[in-house]
Amino acid sequence: MSGLVAGKVALVTGAASGIGRASAMAFAREGAMVTVADVDADGGAETVRLVEAAGGEAIFVRCDIADEDDVRSAVAVTVERFGRLDCAHNNAGLGHGQAKLAEIDRNRWDRTVAVNLTGTWLCLKYEIQHMLERGEGGAIVVTSSATSLLAFPLTAGYAATKAGINQLVRSAAKEYGRDGIRVNAVLPGPISTEMVARSFVENPSLQKHLEEDVPLGRLGTPEEVADTVVFLCSGNAGFISGSMLTIDGGQTPW
Repeated sequence: MSGLVAGKVALVTGAASGIGRASAMAFAREGAMVTVADVDADGGAETVRLVEAAGGEAIFVRCDIADEDDVRSAVAVTVERFGRLDCAHNNAGLGHGQAKLAEIDRNRWDRTVAVNLTGTWLCLKYEIQHMLERGEGGAIVVTSSATSLLAFPLTAGYAATKAGINQLVRSAAKEYGRDGIRVNAVLPGPISTEMVARSFVENPSLQKHLEEDVPLGRLGTPEEVADTVVFLCSGNAGFISGSMLTIDGGQTPW
């Protein structure tokens, strides 16, 4: 452990599995106390167990980020337990399943927008409010996606919400930089997560296509994304804000 965020307090949404779990563990490994937030109580409890088994400190808060009361409570519980909030990884999100634009189910569309776009805005809103009240700045990272920059078939609604997230991040970085609050986005490409595995079940040829499309010739790991998130929340990234950092093995051509 190099202590990149030693003594800091971090809130991670979508932390019951995948990138979120890896992020919670990376924050703890680098010295932060962590709030694990997710709708999956069992998965969240397992993340807390893994953090504690590795010598870290974490709590679980059930949070549907599309629910304003849940988001407000997650921030409040974090502050009540740990005294403040220094860092956040707004990672929770979902897809609408593999479907062409004209075939996306309306209910799936609405839920995708509610979680990915509205939920991200709510997280930013209450995290920033606390950081402003405390007056000591902070660092927030949001999980967007390489699909926000590239047009992949069968992902129109998901990609649209992630593109919207990019604009939320840019706006927040511009509006709150003078308050010492840095806001950045990570844009993962194909990463070995449960969500991606489900896509492979729906579209068996997708894995081979993705691996061939990535110049490094493989899928990324949740840990590779998590390490980047913690770096962006550390003092080593003190002059980075408003950035869209692709983590995609060279898939994005710019």
